Amino acid sequence: MDDRRKFQRVNAPVFCRPLGHSLFGRRRAVDVSLGGLRVYADDPPDAGDRLELELFLPDDTEVVCTVEVVWVDELPEGSPARYDVGVKFVTIDAADRQRLSTVLKPE
Repeated sequence: MDDRRKFQRVNAPVFCRPLGHSLFGRRRAVDVSLGGLRVYADDPPDAGDRLELELFLPDDTEVVCTVEVVWVDELPEGSPARYDVGVKFVTIDAADRQRLSTVLKPE
């Protein structure tokens, strides 16, 4: 398999939700890296959409970033959500990226 990722993906204890949508529960992010992440969603964004996300780190702090949807896959019945969504970071503050990198280091 040709894996072109620049950043190692980690199943880190990071949760996220769309910025300003406190009514939507946090979802655990999957395959988190310094380049982006996967997240499950019930309402599918379109590839190319830009979204503001809040990421919740294990130290009870938040990171706000802008991501771009790279791909969306429909999930089968019985899955944790209706869609699997891959996003890449478009804007993330340098200090926030550093904080995220400490979460992604293998123990």
